[in-house]
Amino acid sequence: MKRFIKSLFIILGLYLACDAFILSLVISFNIGVIATFMVGAVYFIYGFYYEGIQLLSKKGVVKWLKNLFLIGNTIMISAILFIAVFGQIDTATYKEDAVIVLGAGLNGDKITLPLYYRLEKSIEYFNANPNAMIVVSGGQGRNETITEALAMERYLLSKGIPENKIIKEDNSTSTYENFLLSKKLLDTHFKNEYKSVFITNDFHLFRANELSKIVGINSNYLHAKIQWYIAPVNYIREVLALIKLIILRQ
Repeated sequence: MKRFIKSLFIILGLYLACDAFILSLVISFNIGVIATFMVGAVYFIYGFYYEGIQLLSKKGVVKWLKNLFLIGNTIMISAILFIAVFGQIDTATYKEDAVIVLGAGLNGDKITLPLYYRLEKSIEYFNANPNAMIVVSGGQGRNETITEALAMERYLLSKGIPENKIIKEDNSTSTYENFLLSKKLLDTHFKNEYKSVFITNDFHLFRANELSKIVGINSNYLHAKIQWYIAPVNYIREVLALIKLIILRQ
């Protein structure tokens, strides 16, 4: 059993560290990549020195550090499992008046893979409900040559979505601002009460839903998938973002 635990932590550590390193070269270098690499490094060290840690952790500082590691690891894994399960739940009725597509970063002026899946899901939704307005929400971040909203609009237009069905929100820099500024645009566009649905990736769905409630938009939601190899970075980053949400309510 000890050999299995040792091997498990070493393998997980190597996988997470290598995954983070490769993604930093191929996609982008961000807090999620850093956090994933650090988690991988801690896993690897714990597994590599497993026997020694067990001997030294019977008392003193090493015991407290080991317990802190195990508690933190349990909380992180529990949070990831909860986020993953919640991320498979959709409440869209396909009768909403507007669909909000949350931005997910660009590489220069090119959409990233998570954003691609969000946009494809919005097209799928629009085909089922062509009366809905589509709000593309996202400002311009570092290493982005245009706003996310403009990149999303271009993509939707290239797929045949009518220009008069798209509303651009191009000033937001966070999920909280996505909802806050999108709500202002929708409040102006619709004269009467309206219903909205937002689209984001599964790992982001729970936090986005909580933020929509804080803003007061109370939107339905629809999840888009992500590729398995970018899941660890995004889920670990999302745990950190949840901590920020709990503390700052943003």
